[in-house]
Amino acid sequence: MKNLLFIVLDGLGDVRSEKFGKTPLENDKLKSLNSLAEKGINGVVYVTPGIAPESNSAVLSLLGYPAEVHGGRGPLEAIGCGVDFKDGMLGLRSNYATADGDKLVDRRVGRNLTSGEAAKLADAINKKVKLSKGSFIFKASVAHRAVLIIKVEEKLSANISNTDPAYRMKQGIAEALKEYPKKVMESKPLQKEAELSAELLNEFTKKSQEVLERHDVNKKREKEGKLKANVILSRDAGNEIPKLYNISEKYGKNWAILADMPLEIGIGKLCGMDAIKLPLPTFTKEDYPERVEKTISTMKNHDCLYIHLKGPDLFGHDGDFEGKKKSIEEIDHCYFKPLLKKIDLNETIVVVTGDHATPCINKAHSSDPVPILICGGNVKADTVKKFNEMDCGEGYLGELKGLQIMGRVMEIFEKQ
Repeated sequence: MKNLLFIVLDGLGDVRSEKFGKTPLENDKLKSLNSLAEKGINGVVYVTPGIAPESNSAVLSLLGYPAEVHGGRGPLEAIGCGVDFKDGMLGLRSNYATADGDKLVDRRVGRNLTSGEAAKLADAINKKVKLSKGSFIFKASVAHRAVLIIKVEEKLSANISNTDPAYRMKQGIAEALKEYPKKVMESKPLQKEAELSAELLNEFTKKSQEVLERHDVNKKREKEGKLKANVILSRDAGNEIPKLYNISEKYGKNWAILADMPLEIGIGKLCGMDAIKLPLPTFTKEDYPERVEKTISTMKNHDCLYIHLKGPDLFGHDGDFEGKKKSIEEIDHCYFKPLLKKIDLNETIVVVTGDHATPCINKAHSSDPVPILICGGNVKADTVKKFNEMDCGEGYLGELKGLQIMGRVMEIFEKQ
C-alpha cells in the first residue's frame, strides 16, 4: 500500500432543523463523496464527546493526542504563522473584531476584512503600541485571524480568561459557546501568578484599540459602508509548546500536512509532519485545483497526508445553509472529483471526516457527531450509499470517539 489520505473538512457536520430541514451533506449532488462512502466503511465520530471543541482540541483529538497534552491554542497558532515561540512566552489566538465601546458588534468584522488590510493594521499596532512591561509580536494570518505573543523576562502564566467572550476551557478542552455576552471582556487572572499576564493583555487590547480606531484602513472601510476592524479579541492562552509525540516515528510512516490555516500547520509541524506550502485560501472553488496538484505531488515522497480544507466551517458560523451546501459541493466537484481521477484506490486508503460539527442553526461549533468514511485498498464496503450524518451512522464503523480514529485508521492502513 502506497498512500494514506486523511482528509478533514472543517466544520463538516450539521444537524437537521425545522428551519433548514436536511443537513448540507444530505445532497445527491455530492457524487464523489457518496461514491467513496459506497465503496468503503462508514461511521460517525464524537470528536470530543459532550464538548463543542475549538479546532485545536478537535484536530489533536483526531490525531490521537489526549486533552492533557493539548495546551493553549496560542502557541500552535504562533508556530503555524512562523513565529519563533519559546516556552514562557504568552501566546494567544486573536481576531480582528468590531466594537462600539466595549459592546461587541461583530467578532469577525463582517467576515470581509482582507488579509492585506489585516497586515497593514498589524504593522501599525506593532509600531505604535508599547506595553508598560516587556514586548509583543502581533501577526495577522488569514483575513480577520491573527496571533498575539507577549514576552517579558520571566515566565508568563497562561491561566487567564479570554477577552473573546465566545470561548472557554472545559475539562482541559477549549469549548465554543453557543450563547455568550456580546461585549469585549476584560481578561482576569485565574490565579495570583497570572496577574501580570492579564494586566498586559488588557493593556494591549486597550492601546491597540486606540490605534485601530484612527487607522486609514478603518476610515476607508467606514466610507465604504463596511464594519471597522477596531478591536482585538484574544483567547486560548498558552505559555508552553505542547509536547506531542512524533507521528511519523510512532507509525513508521512519512507524514506531510496540507492545510489552509496556521493552526493546523502548527499542529502538523509539532507532530513531525512536513508542512507543504500552499497559497492563502480564498475559500472559493478556485483554491482546489492547486490543492489537488499539491496532494498528488506530495504523495510521491510521503506515505501519509493530512489534508485540511476550511470552507464549510465559515458558512456554518454565519448560519448560511445554502453557502455551506455550496461549499461542500465545490469540494466534491473541484477537489475530490479530479483527485479520484489521478489516484489508484487499490493503492490508496482515503479517509474523509470533519474536525467538528458547525451547525448552521447554531452558528457555532457543537458536540454533534461528524460522519467518517474509510475506503480503498482491500477495505470491504458496508451497506452505506451516501456520505452524511444519518446514513454513515448505520455503517460498519458505528460510533467512534475522536481519540479512537487515528489508531483505527493506521490499523487498516497497516493491513493492506
